[in-house]
Amino acid sequence: MSSDERRDSLADQAAAWVPPWQRPTAPSAAPETEDLGNSAPPEGPEPTKISGDIEGAAESAAPDVAVEAGGEGKGGRGSSAKGSAGRRRGAPAPEPPPELDDTELRGALEAILLVVDEPVSELILAQVLEQPAERIGPMLDEIAAGYTAAGHGFELRRAAGGWRLYTRPEYATYVERFVLDGQSVRLTQAALETLAVIAYKQPVTRSRISAIRGVNCDGVIRTLVSRGLVEECGTEPDSGAFLYRTTTMFLEKLGLNSVDDLPPLAPFLPDDVEELADATR
Repeated sequence: MSSDERRDSLADQAAAWVPPWQRPTAPSAAPETEDLGNSAPPEGPEPTKISGDIEGAAESAAPDVAVEAGGEGKGGRGSSAKGSAGRRRGAPAPEPPPELDDTELRGALEAILLVVDEPVSELILAQVLEQPAERIGPMLDEIAAGYTAAGHGFELRRAAGGWRLYTRPEYATYVERFVLDGQSVRLTQAALETLAVIAYKQPVTRSRISAIRGVNCDGVIRTLVSRGLVEECGTEPDSGAFLYRTTTMFLEKLGLNSVDDLPPLAPFLPDDVEELADATR
């Protein structure tokens, strides 16, 4: 074949060439619909094999998908990890403090009462020991009764709204001899009288105290305030004068729980008190 003939043949082939996407497709044979149950499966790879491989690949890529949807995946992974993560996100509930038995509670209360320098209330003891407040009062009563029954030289009693250990009155002379060692810290007669007036008439002004005693009490009141036995507690609405009352130290020193425990004055008044009152008018 000459070169011209070859060139013409190639040109014809090029002109006759049709791209694959423009070529007509052969019509596929329609499936028989008369007997679908008995028709043979088409040749080629089994569809069950392909679907099984796809499902296996999906399980290996996301093992926890089924678990998060509500089921259990292979090996049960995902549910426990997700539950623990939820528990970690929430704040743990605080555990209640352990309840002490009676022996431990008794020992703890005695240890605290040995180091306090002022009466301590039942509420504070319950907060410090982290125990119910209703257990503290009965236990303190039991401890106090035990000290009294055993005949110790000290006792546990209420004073100034709290509890504290005190030496027994029958051993006061020995305690004073040891503590004072010849030093006198007693209040003067004027200070005792002024303190008594304030205790029974509180709150009371200086002028009222001086009127009851019959002498000026400014210096004595300053002494009582410096000793911590008396304190200011406001002013009188009418005159604006300072009012005075006794302090917690006063109750503690006398061993009283409140001023209501002060003894009545009637037995200490003279028989002719009415005549004396009329004479001073």
